[in-house]
Order: sequence, then C-alpha cells, then structure tokens
Amino acid sequence: MVVLLRSRAVLREGAGGGGKRIVLKPKSDLLPLLSTAAKSLLNKKSDGVKPQSNNKTSIVSTAKETPSVQTSMEPQTTVVHNATDGIKGSTESCNTTTEDEDLKVRKQEIIKITEQLIEAINNGDFEAYTKICDPGLTSFEPEALGNLVEGMDFHKFYFENLLSKNSKPIHTTILNPHVHVIGEDAACIAYIRLTQYIDGQGRPRTTQSEETRVWHRRDGKWLNVHYHCSGAPAAPLQ
Repeated sequence: MVVLLRSRAVLREGAGGGGKRIVLKPKSDLLPLLSTAAKSLLNKKSDGVKPQSNNKTSIVSTAKETPSVQTSMEPQTTVVHNATDGIKGSTESCNTTTEDEDLKVRKQEIIKITEQLIEAINNGDFEAYTKICDPGLTSFEPEALGNLVEGMDFHKFYFENLLSKNSKPIHTTILNPHVHVIGEDAACIAYIRLTQYIDGQGRPRTTQSEETRVWHRRDGKWLNVHYHCSGAPAAPLQ
C-alpha cells in the first residue's frame, strides 16, 4: 500500500510539472515491490500476534497452576480433625486458647482418677473403691457373664474373697486413654488395660481388656457411674 501511494504522488507531481514528462514503470515492474511489501506486512502482523498468543498461554498456565496451589493447601485443613479429641478452640491449632488449656486439665483429671480407681482394685482396697464409684454404679463385665450389674455388692465379693487376700504384686498399664469431655460435669474415658500378675504356680501372666468408664462430677468430686469391660476378666482369677 505504501508503494501505491507513492506512485500516485508521482503522477500528481507530473501533472503540474510545467511540461516535464514523467515516465512511469510498467505495472509489471511494481509487482515484485508489492509482493515484497505484502510479505513484510504479513511478517509484521505475525510478529505482532505472537506476543498475544504468549500472553494467552501464560494466563492459561497460571489458571492451571492456581487449582494446584489450592489443592496443596487442602491437607492443611486436616489439622481441624484434632477437634475429634473434644477441643472446641480455634481452627488455628498453633494458637493455644484458654479454653483448650482448661479442657486438657479436665482430661488429665479423668485419666488421673481412673488410675486411682484401678490402683484401689489392685490393692484390694474396697473402701477407696467405693469413694470413687457411685453407689448405683452400673457395669457390663466378663464376670457378670453379659448381664448388667447395678450397685456395689457384686464387686464387693471379689474384693473380700480375692483381691484383699492377694499378696502377690499386680501391675496395670493403661494404654492409649481417650477422653471425651461432655459438658462441665460429665466425661467418658476409653482405654486398653494390661494387667500383669503372678498365677498360682508362680508364673507371670498378662491379661488384656478393653474398658470404658463414664464419670460424673457431683459437688466437685468425680464419680464412676458406668463401667464396660470386654476381654479377659479384670481381676486375676487364676
């Protein structure tokens, strides 16, 4: 197009040139120039399109990378699953709140009182046992043969005829205690209990039971109101 405009300018100049004759080249001579100019224009257009295509590609690649970043961050939300322990604090687990600390203290109280109860059983101390348990304690345990037992008389039999007369050492290990705090005055603890003792032939034995205890606080004192035991008898009967 630039060549055509220049050729027209030559024609106009020749028209008012005071009798001068201007000889123009045949159109066939202009074809190579037109072809060259057209190619140069096409090349410039193609060069101008490339950056746009690159920009589009970069935008698309960025859009593809964004979901990957979000996906990599998703596993961080799994930290909220710590709330299954009963913690109702902030989702930012790094920040310890006062509520979290109070909850931890109460959980430790439940674990500690459970240890004291089992220690009373191992020592055959029925009086200490009754101070920790509710008088209407209900329980499912192997000694009851699948029946629901209520009250303290059933347990008293084993204290008087077995546990209090045992002179051999008994050692108990509580494995993986898990505490559910239910409001201000109730809690539940589940754990695995390993009991080591010496049998009648002087051989060391170990029994395992899976236990759950429900605790209720009355007048500032925790009492065991329900007990469930699966597995071997809690008391070493051999």
